Amino acid sequence: MQLGYTILYVPDVPATLKFYEAAFGLTTRFLHEGGDYGELDTGSTTLAFSAHRLMQQLGKNPQPANAHAPCFEIALCTPDVPQALAQAIAAGAQPMRPVEVMPWGQTIAYVADINGFLVELCTPMG
Repeated sequence: MQLGYTILYVPDVPATLKFYEAAFGLTTRFLHEGGDYGELDTGSTTLAFSAHRLMQQLGKNPQPANAHAPCFEIALCTPDVPQALAQAIAAGAQPMRPVEVMPWGQTIAYVADINGFLVELCTPMG
């Protein structure tokens, strides 16, 4: 088995895709014609977004994300964390933790996306 998708439930899929393009330089791979589901081109594992209303129609009870009390994070790897942080903030991300070099040598920073999901910007490990 392998991880295929991470799907985040958001109020506005097209706005979220546009934000991820501007904030993180990712590109939209797919947006359903109804606007309730979309995917980013992120490599072998797909980062996707599904509208709250679609999930409610499917019998789920999606809740808003809270970057101050997250239950998970998205980690995006980059060789230049300070530049990535500046780009994300310029696109509307909320800074959550400044650039920091961790004891194991990895450089990290955190932002909240426009939906409240916590996003780690980090250098690759190893």
